[in-house]
Amino acid sequence: MSATAGQAQGERGLAERLGLKPGQVVQEIGWDEDVDDELRDSIEDLTGNELLDEESDDVVDVVLMWWRDGDGDLFDALSDAMRALADGGQIWLLTPKAGREGHVEPSDIGEDAATAGLSQTSSISAAPDWSGTRLVTPKGKR
Repeated sequence: MSATAGQAQGERGLAERLGLKPGQVVQEIGWDEDVDDELRDSIEDLTGNELLDEESDDVVDVVLMWWRDGDGDLFDALSDAMRALADGGQIWLLTPKAGREGHVEPSDIGEDAATAGLSQTSSISAAPDWSGTRLVTPKGKR
């Protein structure tokens, strides 16, 4: 395997860890200079689609939400993000890891997600500086 092929597979692996699949439409919310560009690129490479910005009115399969402590009210942001989701869609809430500027306490995520009617299904290390929390609408509410 060439170095380029190995690198492409590694980049694709970032998006695959999020459970993304080719053809999915992903909306990105909360972009700023501190986001992980390698993760963003891997999502576009795997899905074959450019990330939609937060102004998009399209229905999406996944919302990729970059969120930092101090960005505002997480409950309101999650409630707004849910409006764009297709049935069975998911939100990946990306927050700075513990010890990093803007870290959000997991208890705050759990509380605001539950209040918004979302269930937390998994948490992963999404990138070197970012943790990912997968949020979905409970099956009974879809």
